[in-house]
Amino acid sequence: MPPRVTYLDNAATSWPKPPPVAAAMKRFLDEVGANPGRSGHRLSIEAARVVYRAREAVAGLLGVADPMRVIFCANATHALNLAPTAVKQAVRPETTLIVMPQASNVVGTLMPVREIAEIARAHELLHLVDGAQSVGALPIDMNELGADLLVFIGHKALCGPTGTGGLIIGERVDIALLDPLMRGGTGSNSESELQPDFLPDKFESGTMNVVGLAGLDAGLHWLAEQGPEALRSRERTLAACLIEGLGEILGVEVRGTRDASRQLPVVSFTLTGLDPAEIGLRLDEEFGVAARVGLHCSPIAHLTLGTFPTGAVQLSLGALSTRDDVDVAVRAVGRLAEETRRRGGAG
Repeated sequence: MPPRVTYLDNAATSWPKPPPVAAAMKRFLDEVGANPGRSGHRLSIEAARVVYRAREAVAGLLGVADPMRVIFCANATHALNLAPTAVKQAVRPETTLIVMPQASNVVGTLMPVREIAEIARAHELLHLVDGAQSVGALPIDMNELGADLLVFIGHKALCGPTGTGGLIIGERVDIALLDPLMRGGTGSNSESELQPDFLPDKFESGTMNVVGLAGLDAGLHWLAEQGPEALRSRERTLAACLIEGLGEILGVEVRGTRDASRQLPVVSFTLTGLDPAEIGLRLDEEFGVAARVGLHCSPIAHLTLGTFPTGAVQLSLGALSTRDDVDVAVRAVGRLAEETRRRGGAG
């Protein structure tokens, strides 16, 4: 049994979390615990403050002037890979929205979001950016990004718990055009049977994951203290070491840009003669390295990469990853590659 886990699956969920995250969640459960927006007593009011502080923290991180345009939900499921060079040709008369990820969840490639935002505005279209992988991993200002709608998730690079995330609605978006997915249970306009038509209540029905938002708020403040630019620089350096180390192993092919400055710290690779599923299993059981294998919920991306249907092995770094984590992973993959060559699998 390996002595410890070298966790390199941060693109799925970041771990470990900064200590303040669990502390904030425990404090909420121990000292507050009430339902925000439903009652007038002090604990309910404090729960509402927890939610609003998280809303302000998200807005502050992303340069959003009005925190009420930050809508919380349980997760982010919007993802679409577009060929940037085909966007102009893809715009049709009936097109109303361009949707794209800011970064590939398979190989971490950064997309030309600002350029596509200009195309969207030139055609008077709205632009939705899926920031599930990028928000928290990159310094982002929504105004500079040019997005009208930005999806974010709390449990990845924002270092928060699962079950947190949301949608930022830009100033250009008329909220009357957006229909809520769920209705009722907002705690506001109780005299009316109709859904409130103001933000954020229109899109936040039901009891919120307040304990999760307490943790998200703590994660956001921890990130702010570290500095988004400093974290990006550090993770870029580690990713460059990982790309270089894997690239020197005979039989290993690193997929994607192979340039840490053009991608997030997400590195996917294949090894000649060994199935990705077996690599992942052996990395875990023999070396204690937690990786993600397969198609990463993006079969079309793997078709483009030439890794369909078996997929690839993905090693993803996070805010608390270390150079030692990188070295452990490279040594482990090197051992597997050497054993595979000895068996004649890699020529």
